[in-house]
Amino acid sequence: MFRQTHIRLTLLNSLVFIILISILGSIIYFYTENRLYKDVNQSLLESVNHIEEQRPPGLSAKHDEAEPGPRFIRRDPRIMTLIWDENNNLVAEQNRESEIFQDNEKIIRPKKLKTFQDVDVENFSYRYVAFKVDNPVLGKFTVQFIRNVNSEKELLDRLLLIMLIGCGIGIICAIAAGYFLAGKALVPIKNAWQKQQEFVSDASHELRTPLAVIQAKTDLLFRSPSATVKDKILDVSAISTESRRMSKLVANLLTLARSDSDQIEMKKDSFQLDDLLKEILQHYEEIAMYQEKSLRLEADEPVRFYADKERIHQLIVILLDNAMKYTNDGGDILLSCRQTHSSIILEVKDNGIGIPEQDIPKIFDRFYQSDKARTAAEGTGLGLSIAKWIIEKHHGKTKVQSTLGKGTTIEIIFPRTQKN
Repeated sequence: MFRQTHIRLTLLNSLVFIILISILGSIIYFYTENRLYKDVNQSLLESVNHIEEQRPPGLSAKHDEAEPGPRFIRRDPRIMTLIWDENNNLVAEQNRESEIFQDNEKIIRPKKLKTFQDVDVENFSYRYVAFKVDNPVLGKFTVQFIRNVNSEKELLDRLLLIMLIGCGIGIICAIAAGYFLAGKALVPIKNAWQKQQEFVSDASHELRTPLAVIQAKTDLLFRSPSATVKDKILDVSAISTESRRMSKLVANLLTLARSDSDQIEMKKDSFQLDDLLKEILQHYEEIAMYQEKSLRLEADEPVRFYADKERIHQLIVILLDNAMKYTNDGGDILLSCRQTHSSIILEVKDNGIGIPEQDIPKIFDRFYQSDKARTAAEGTGLGLSIAKWIIEKHHGKTKVQSTLGKGTTIEIIFPRTQKN
């Protein structure tokens, strides 16, 4: 699947590069052509604009004496003058290449008037402009100013050859660059695909366990239809426990799926963070006392926080659940919040089993649990992933410090000024 996508992206990127190279080459070529022929056109126009009526030359070699009429003055010595009669016959030449023109009258004869035209004669390239003249003495005839443009044509041909070679090399480079960029573009897609595959696999694994327990316990109940609930209380209890576990897992999966597609909006409002911490702590006091754990709160001053209260509540519950889960009986858990000029700092600290140093960067990954954590308590590995999403939605940053056997400290720093 990815190979075909890689090829398609390569072709697409290469096509874009080739189009850009072609456009750039065309711009360079036509700009150079325009600049080269600009002087030629200008000199031809100047010759047209500087016609003076003086003593004319004879119209042909047969005339021994000059006759009155116009004489055409050329300011640019590189420009030659050809005169054509009403029948488009060459009758006079004021140039150095008369023999070429006499032998190629059909080719050199002007086709259009008052426009620049190009013509090739015996391996020579010319550009000319022609116009009609109505003289009272000589009658009507056509004057053609013509200039050799061999040097300009050779330069353009050389430039075109260089550009064609350059475009060929550019196309090869474009294909290589397209292949490289397509590979780079596919990296996040491959990573996302891999994570999705792992997510589906882990979710299926986590769902399979409670379903298997429920199925097994249900089959046992069907085998004893006359038994009372009291007789099968352990089986019923296992079904209830696994059902709650599966329900929580499905709810977490739904939350993460909706968060990935940005379907959940943060409803931010101002509230007292310290009051929320006190309220949550009251719910955990009995559990902490039952497990013989110390649960303390440090909030020395009122902290006003602009955030989604429901999601912050969920975040604190996730962090406290983890602290309670991975702290041994008799352990100590500290929940605190404080504020600075620009930040609000929330911290959960415990002296539990700790996290291996190499596992710290991975604890917020979905379904990730270190081996140490798996042996200590059961879980789905989704809680901290949801916590990370809530923190990111509030533009917060997380710092985790942990030592095996000594405990873990999770510090979350929120900006006081929150965006909606």
